[in-house]
Amino acid sequence: MSVFTTYLQLGFHHIFNLRAYDHLVFLLALCAPYVLQDWRRVVALVTSFTVGHSITLALATLNVVQYSPTLIEVLIPVTIVLTCVLNLARAGSGAGRIADRPTPQPLVLALPNLLALVFGLIHGLGFSNYLRELLGRQSRPVLELLSFNLGVELGQLVIVLLILLLGFVLLRVLRVHRRDWLLVTSGAALGIALVLLLGQLLG
Repeated sequence: MSVFTTYLQLGFHHIFNLRAYDHLVFLLALCAPYVLQDWRRVVALVTSFTVGHSITLALATLNVVQYSPTLIEVLIPVTIVLTCVLNLARAGSGAGRIADRPTPQPLVLALPNLLALVFGLIHGLGFSNYLRELLGRQSRPVLELLSFNLGVELGQLVIVLLILLLGFVLLRVLRVHRRDWLLVTSGAALGIALVLLLGQLLG
């Protein structure tokens, strides 16, 4: 296989690796407020997150920025906690009901996208150790970075599609209330994130 294809697959499969389950939990929390018909907004949201983690992943892998891995391991669950808290606040305001439609927002220049981009900057630093192990001593792995990030983006889109499809079945077929879906998914993600955070702080 070509270098591009190899790193594309590595990026794609890394998202489904159990070592990256904190990333999966973050995606669950990120997409919980949305339904299948919001897919364009979800794509914009996930792509904003990808842009964020691509920036710091490249900077860290190329040794342009230095950081504390311990601090990043603490901040990653913090991003999940904050996302879940925002979701729970939304559910508490009544915006989680399926009959309600949120106030229209710009598709790209929206506050959730900005938050996703900022949180992506933190997650990108968490990815960098894994990518450095793959790259070895390469000093300018531009093609590898590009293809790895594209693979991560494709993997993320598959995951959020599965989340949206599950939500569709529960909300439209089984008639689960949208607010209940938002509360359960965000509550579960919040619980996992708090366990991760305590493990980092106490470990």
